[in-house]
Amino acid sequence: MTNWPEGYGRRVLAEVDSTNAEAARIAPELMAPEWILGLRQTKGRGRRGRAWVDPVGNFAATLVMRPAESPDQVALRSFVAALALYDAFVAVTGRSAGFALKWPNDVLLNGGKVAGILLESAGLAGGAVSHIAIGIGVNLAHAPDTGAVEAQATRPVSLLSETGAAVDPESFLDALAASYARWEAQFVTYGFEPIRTAWLARAARIGEVMTARTTREETTGTFETVDSAGNLVLKTAKGRVAVAAADIFF
Repeated sequence: MTNWPEGYGRRVLAEVDSTNAEAARIAPELMAPEWILGLRQTKGRGRRGRAWVDPVGNFAATLVMRPAESPDQVALRSFVAALALYDAFVAVTGRSAGFALKWPNDVLLNGGKVAGILLESAGLAGGAVSHIAIGIGVNLAHAPDTGAVEAQATRPVSLLSETGAAVDPESFLDALAASYARWEAQFVTYGFEPIRTAWLARAARIGEVMTARTTREETTGTFETVDSAGNLVLKTAKGRVAVAAADIFF
């Protein structure tokens, strides 16, 4: 373990049901931010309760912490995590070509999904957030079969197959924790604007047409930007539309 960030805990579990579930269990006694890495995850999950396929050799980890900000600001840490992931990939591969960030919480490699982020929080009376769990899954060595993802979803890829870089989960955790600490310090010190600017510089498909789909509706338009609240802004035939949460299809 090299360059582990000061002030962050680190626990590596041989097996766990879900690192986000483990985060919820340890949160009440938490004294400082803590990374949890599961070398085998038996009940991994993604957004909207979807199963997350997690073969041995891939990466499943959660950062659990007690944030001080309001709930809307806490949620912006998905962008902090995305930037940290991007930098970790660059650190372990020695290249930035092919990597891009897909709103709201995926990392793409050569157009395919190589990583995803699941942010969960628990609240206290008065609307404050008691803790946040930032779950991160990375296809380091294996990608799910395309039949395991929904129709029109971004195809899954692995870091190994696309770059030839063989990276073990603990080494990737070291790189990710270091890069996350740097971006977290920026976020806490300067707010969301520099995070937003950096994220947009690495964003996939700016200026291109995409569809934002929820369980109730879908909106198709040109990806213009991400606003100060983290919403996706699409230029449509009816004007500019800000999308707070959705699945994105290219």
